[in-house]
Amino acid sequence: MNAFTGKVALVTGAGSGIGRAVALGYARDGARVVISDVDDRGGQETVNLIRQSGGEAAYFHADVSDATACQALVDFTLQNYGRLDIACNNAGIGGESNPTGAYSAAGWDKVLGVNLSGVFYCMRYEIPAMLQNGGGAIVNMASILGETAFAGAPAYVAAKHGVVGLTKTAALEYGQQGIRVNAVGPAFIQTPMIAALENDPGLNAMLVGKHPIGRLGQPEEVAELVLWLSSDKASFVTGAYYPVDGGYLAQ
Repeated sequence: MNAFTGKVALVTGAGSGIGRAVALGYARDGARVVISDVDDRGGQETVNLIRQSGGEAAYFHADVSDATACQALVDFTLQNYGRLDIACNNAGIGGESNPTGAYSAAGWDKVLGVNLSGVFYCMRYEIPAMLQNGGGAIVNMASILGETAFAGAPAYVAAKHGVVGLTKTAALEYGQQGIRVNAVGPAFIQTPMIAALENDPGLNAMLVGKHPIGRLGQPEEVAELVLWLSSDKASFVTGAYYPVDGGYLAQ
């Protein structure tokens, strides 16, 4: 319960869903947490939940598709807490549903900007901050679609494949300097991103059917894997991609 005592964690996209569950977990286990999102209301709600449980947290608005915003986010973390030990680069969007030949250029740029460039921009500034402490742990939120494909989502699939490759590259570069970098690949999780599917029983049933465990996942189930990868219990784990998918990729 005290795995992160004395440490400072940063979570992007922490205003709801998986990001919120990760942030609550870090705080529960002793970390001071910087919450970031473009949803100010959701982000502040996460901060309030942490504070109500006796933890310490602060909110910073940041659009991760903007490199200067990511730099400002890390600067805010250092100014408020003096260090950065852990980062979960979780912010992401789904994007439009169209085949590659009909996918809009604007839609492509938006999804790649948040889901891939955003992870790079965050790591670009998180890594130097962690090096000041002699190391740290980064967990990037990929997806099962970082390993497989999904028709109608070329931008999302490309971005998540990119996150896996970026994760492995950074792990090779910084392993000897004490920074571990891993990626998590959730299947379909019950978050606001897919809440609209509940209004389409047929589509929802189809997605559930793709998970041999017989249901969609919960944010907390993903968060527990992120917490382990962020902790000293995973001290010999880096450059890895871990699905948390109810058996989706086993088929």
